[in-house]
Amino acid sequence: KNNINWFPGHMAKTRREIKETLKNVDLVAEILDSRIPVSSSNPEINEITENKPRIIVLNKADLSDTDKNKRWLEFYKNQNINCIFFSNKDNLGKLAFTNKVFEIMKPKIDLWKSKGMINRSIRVMVVGIPNVGKSSFINKLCKNSKAKVENRPGVTRRNQWFSVDESIQLLDTPGVLWPKFENHEVAYNLAFTGAIKDQILDIEDLALKFIDTIKIDYLSNLSKRFKINSQDISDLTSIEILEQIAKKRGMLVSGGEIDTLRVSNMILEEFRNGKLGKITLENPKI
Repeated sequence: KNNINWFPGHMAKTRREIKETLKNVDLVAEILDSRIPVSSSNPEINEITENKPRIIVLNKADLSDTDKNKRWLEFYKNQNINCIFFSNKDNLGKLAFTNKVFEIMKPKIDLWKSKGMINRSIRVMVVGIPNVGKSSFINKLCKNSKAKVENRPGVTRRNQWFSVDESIQLLDTPGVLWPKFENHEVAYNLAFTGAIKDQILDIEDLALKFIDTIKIDYLSNLSKRFKINSQDISDLTSIEILEQIAKKRGMLVSGGEIDTLRVSNMILEEFRNGKLGKITLENPKI
């Protein structure tokens, strides 16, 4: 029940570097995980980016609930916040992003042209928490896989520039979290999606909390994936559901006991890879 504190030294350095680099950029693209738009938004981002023009990119849209995606898009529209959905698995959002950049920057582009700056490219800083898909986003836009991508937090450790084309440049920045998670729901959501390293939380506890979280809206996803009758598990506790899944997958140790660590890792991994279906853990508050 203590506050979860995970703020490696390089993240404090990253915050300083972002602020120092702001003078060289025109626009900020904040990458969020579309499964957890609230939890994946750094509450310090406004201060860090000094209120530069911003686009919210709800990434990994291929993994999130389609119906809830529509609700989130409407939510941001009502807040007058520029927002698009993006997926690295297909072309969803690629054209929408570039169109939105030009729309936001049109007054500035007209000003540049009036001063004879015809070939001035738009410089976009890409920010977001670890493992939210910044590098994959950049690679998709830039066509060539240049930004380092790995399915674990904290891979990008320095600022890197990439060109979408002659008109747009992207600055990839290391993922940065805020110093302390006082809201445990936020901390768990970040852990479910892999934004917080698995090593700092108990995996069995995390898997049980995850089952608790999704069984309200997505019990059918569990029953379909693990071939368990939803009526058979609807009244079960999370540990009982975990045990049912372990038995279905044959994840037992000597004596027929449940291998809780193995099944816990498997459940979280299948969620992160989209094998449990399209799931969104947060709803917009309208």
